[in-house]
Amino acid sequence: MFSKHLFTVGAVAFALAAAMWAQSSPRQSANLPLSQPAPPAGTPTVEQIIDRYAQAVGGRAAWEKLTSRSSMGTVEVPSMNLSGTVVIHEKAPNKILTIIIMAGSAYREGFDGNVGWTEDPQDGLREQTGLELAEARRQSDFYGPFDLHEQYAKLAFAGSEKLEDRQAYILEATPKEGGQPDKMYFDSQSGLPMRLISQHHTPEGVSEFREDFSDYRSVDGVILPFKIWQEGAGSAFTVRISEVRHNIAFEDGEFAKPAVQ
Repeated sequence: MFSKHLFTVGAVAFALAAAMWAQSSPRQSANLPLSQPAPPAGTPTVEQIIDRYAQAVGGRAAWEKLTSRSSMGTVEVPSMNLSGTVVIHEKAPNKILTIIIMAGSAYREGFDGNVGWTEDPQDGLREQTGLELAEARRQSDFYGPFDLHEQYAKLAFAGSEKLEDRQAYILEATPKEGGQPDKMYFDSQSGLPMRLISQHHTPEGVSEFREDFSDYRSVDGVILPFKIWQEGAGSAFTVRISEVRHNIAFEDGEFAKPAVQ
């Protein structure tokens, strides 16, 4: 989950992008576990980076104990003096629903395992196609941290870069469906994602999104970012997650494209 498809709170970026265009817990620790695995010696391989990432977020066994996730939080857009609430529901293996309420309006985006859709006050209800649908499919993968090879045609080491006071290893991930590669930045010490730079496709065109992840916390044995700073669609905004709950019995119909009224 880089948030878009690795930590799926990144669905917020897509739903919030629509908002910008339209207007333009229990068992949660306060900090990361103190013990982190040592980084690989020398220049890491792609597989070493992926393996460290999978370990850093809690490991496959911990994730596979979970079948659903409900996340709640806030969205802040300082440049527009706006704030709102966000709710994200996820269900394994590949269903997701994001709802943002801002300035009295609701923006929704969902994927039911086959169909991706969005609904907002400006464009109404529409179905996703092409590369936009491919993005929705990737971001809906509940076990995304362990499926990078299935999600991408190619993963390549692209060097390292210092982000503030942390060194990051960079992977370029080429989507199977085409389009520009995503750039994934992993903390060289913890193995956790620090940044994702990706292309976001909508009927209005293609825009670049940058997402920075921080405030990682342990919830039911998995490690998730509780703060996501995002920039794209002409605005910068911050998502702060306040509550995460797992293994909720969501009905499949919750994720389906709404019927036309």
